[in-house]
Amino acid sequence: MKYEPFHYGECIHVHQGVPVRFIQNYLEFFFRKKWIINFLHPRTEPLETPLHARGVPEITGRACTHCYLCQMICPAPGALEVKKTGRPAVWNPHIYPGHCIRCGLCVEICPEVVLESGRIFQKATRSETWMNYSIHIRINPVTCIGCGSCAVACPINRQTDPVLTSKGTVTTDEVILAVENGIAHVFHEEKCTGCSTCEEQCPTRSIQVSRILEMNQGYIYEDELDEPE
Repeated sequence: MKYEPFHYGECIHVHQGVPVRFIQNYLEFFFRKKWIINFLHPRTEPLETPLHARGVPEITGRACTHCYLCQMICPAPGALEVKKTGRPAVWNPHIYPGHCIRCGLCVEICPEVVLESGRIFQKATRSETWMNYSIHIRINPVTCIGCGSCAVACPINRQTDPVLTSKGTVTTDEVILAVENGIAHVFHEEKCTGCSTCEEQCPTRSIQVSRILEMNQGYIYEDELDEPE
């Protein structure tokens, strides 16, 4: 067998050439003219707010009818309050950013488009979505003691029955709730505004006011209704 002579110097030269080529390629990549210009003058593509983006709601300037739907649907305590301000006084929802969770429900449910947040209203209009909102009052008959605090505290009851404010007794069945046969009963749930005053004043926590929200899509027009069979 014939052996080739081994040269130690050539081995050193080959292994030392690897890091040299790596550094050379590295410098060539980063010192290109286009890369240097982009590094010294960085530019980003213009950003477009997506339809699903939701920020803190803002006032649009449209007239508020103080229907309180936005305040009732708001899931964050202390985030929204509808009140009268200014001279001449006008109704407007007031947003507290520190409590707002930016869910956008107040924007979606407002029938007068008084609030806006991103492009929530445009999205709802494009997808033809709308909401049904209702209040459900549930009374626990086991823990209710029939004290009547709920009926007296309810602001709608006071407007409906003036005697309730002065004497604390209900004289009409047009109220939302009242004590009957020693226990509280709900008579006109549809009149409830969801203020939860009765729930807060109940000493035994026997009343629960629930807000029921139903999302719908697509409008129903009169000419599209089927005739009843």
